Amino acid sequence: MKLFEPKILTAFRNYKSKDYIADVVAGVIVAIIALPLSIALAIASGATPETGLFTAIIAGFITALLGGSKVNITGPTAAFATIVAGIILTQGMDGLFLATIMAGILLILMGVLRLGSLIKYIPHTITVGFTAGIAVTLVIGQLKDFLGLTYPTGVVAIETIEKLTLVFEHIFTFNPWAFALGVLGLAILILWPKISKKIPGSLIAVLVGSLVCLIPFINANTIGSLYTISSALPSFKLPAITLEKILALLPSAFTIALLAGIESLLSCVVSDKMVDDTHNSNTELIALGTSNIFVGCFGGIPATGAIARTAANVKNGGRSPLSGMIHAVVLLLVLVVLMPLAAYIPMPIIAAILFIVAYNMSEWREFVAVVKTKKWNDILVLILTFALTVIFDLVKAIAVGLILHYAILLAYSIREKRKAKKEKEQE
Repeated sequence: MKLFEPKILTAFRNYKSKDYIADVVAGVIVAIIALPLSIALAIASGATPETGLFTAIIAGFITALLGGSKVNITGPTAAFATIVAGIILTQGMDGLFLATIMAGILLILMGVLRLGSLIKYIPHTITVGFTAGIAVTLVIGQLKDFLGLTYPTGVVAIETIEKLTLVFEHIFTFNPWAFALGVLGLAILILWPKISKKIPGSLIAVLVGSLVCLIPFINANTIGSLYTISSALPSFKLPAITLEKILALLPSAFTIALLAGIESLLSCVVSDKMVDDTHNSNTELIALGTSNIFVGCFGGIPATGAIARTAANVKNGGRSPLSGMIHAVVLLLVLVVLMPLAAYIPMPIIAAILFIVAYNMSEWREFVAVVKTKKWNDILVLILTFALTVIFDLVKAIAVGLILHYAILLAYSIREKRKAKKEKEQE
């Protein structure tokens, strides 16, 4: 397999007009799905709503153009929310942009060094553990908006436990109107797929919630009441680069790169089975790294392959990189023409959307299956990785999980060798 061979070079062999129409339709549908998600994930990350669209547009187009998968859709995902929020609170947006660029460079290096295949050495128990942990942190981070709580000016929290503590401390500020809107959003998101699978429930929840919020006596925060909405195109701006900042952000950049690589390649593996194809993992890493460098230079948040959006792309007929590129172009048009309307979206609806995202990404069935069927050492690694992700951060969770997993394997190996040696001596 070549080091760098974008799928776009071979995807259009035997391509017909019906394939083009299918790719266009899939691209439009995925854009409709990505629109509320990109805004919601940007807000969950502590960034402005439009940064989510910048990310989906830039990363979605570049990775589709240069990537090693025919159908992978790239954009902001829930996996980065807590990491990004922490960087913004400690280093500001400039620090986030620099960390994203650094992560992009690391991803390109990973691809050039042909490290794409190393994903198979990350134990399944660790990926399940930190994925479930990220889902829990995402839910806790959205409780404030879902319950309509009000915190004193200047009160912010970085760690998940701090966020949960603030929820309990300020539960007396509970807003029943906000909560009712959040429950309405959840009901729509859960029930709408039974009515239609073509139109995403998140879009319906946003439309209905925005209309309800226009009723004069409904008192709930909207995106417009908390953020200044802009429909301006992203502009090129390099963040301030100093050795001190680079060293301070290196752990975060490494985490972003590692997580982006894992999630994107997992998405490629899933989509390969759906379209009977084989992705080029190193090409995908190089493309993903390139897109994150551009995202950082144009004011976005980190991007990776999005499994749910990729699956939606395939199920709606996407079979070439064209669908991913069209999804990005449609989002660009929405940014320019319709972005001011995002001001009317209620924050509890955003929280409800992210609750569903967290549920879908949690892999709780897989979590339960590991606990029921695996050995004690796998269960220990799973639970420890999960707990460390929630209590501390992803870097510590993955590092400790990997060390523990391979330490146990080494101990087993040494024990077996000693046992074999002892049996041989007895003979």
